[in-house]
Amino acid sequence: MLKIGDFSKLSRVSIRMLRHYDEIGLLHPVKTDPDSGYRYYGEDQLLTAGRITALKDMGFGLSAIGELLGCYEHRDTLERCLLSKREELLALSCQTARRLRLLDTALDRIRKDDETMQYDVTLKTFPARYAATVRMHIPSYEMEGQLWGVLVRETAPLNLVPDDPCYCSVVFHDKEYREEDVDVEAQKTVRGQYPDTAHVRFKTLPEVTVASAVCKGSYDQLNAVMAATANWVTANGYEFDGPAFNIYHVSPHETSDPDRFVTEVCYPVKKR
Repeated sequence: MLKIGDFSKLSRVSIRMLRHYDEIGLLHPVKTDPDSGYRYYGEDQLLTAGRITALKDMGFGLSAIGELLGCYEHRDTLERCLLSKREELLALSCQTARRLRLLDTALDRIRKDDETMQYDVTLKTFPARYAATVRMHIPSYEMEGQLWGVLVRETAPLNLVPDDPCYCSVVFHDKEYREEDVDVEAQKTVRGQYPDTAHVRFKTLPEVTVASAVCKGSYDQLNAVMAATANWVTANGYEFDGPAFNIYHVSPHETSDPDRFVTEVCYPVKKR
């Protein structure tokens, strides 16, 4: 048997923490001297201490570790628990990455002159155009890739001929911002005539006049671009006249570098 000091050195777990493990029932010493109170551990408990440390490093809490130690020999159960934790950490890392991007964008704007932070808003008219469209309710705005996946899969056999210019856009049909179950439509302008598929509808989009502004860079800037465009609309005697849409001139389909994205924010308008 090992004295607690020796066990601490070999397991690389502090004496304070070993006492805490004992108190919460995670790792009891093999023997505690009734007179001196000295704790003694078995050499085979070094493996358990190592497992506890490994699970802590993976992000498990002590209560969860206690449960996991009980199923360590059941590989299927252990694998399910580890995979679940992996998914949790992956979601957390994506959330952290997004927050870091937002912070970097805010810092960049603070460091730039006010003039360079302005977005040029223009009034333009898109003529009637023929498009492949998919309109669906999706879990959130960030999941719009689902629409493009459906459009690409179902139109692959049709050999679509892109229009020139070809506009790939997404229309936001909800009358308010929604946190879930959002009504979104993907549109891709094409040449020719094609039959509808299970989810893709081909139709002629009507002529539309919009106030638009171009965002160059990551999507984290879109809120500021939208605000600038909306302010222009009200300041110049126009009113909103239909659902807003974004045109993706350069999207993740063309590049994985967010700094190279080019997105045009469009608000359909009419004179007051």
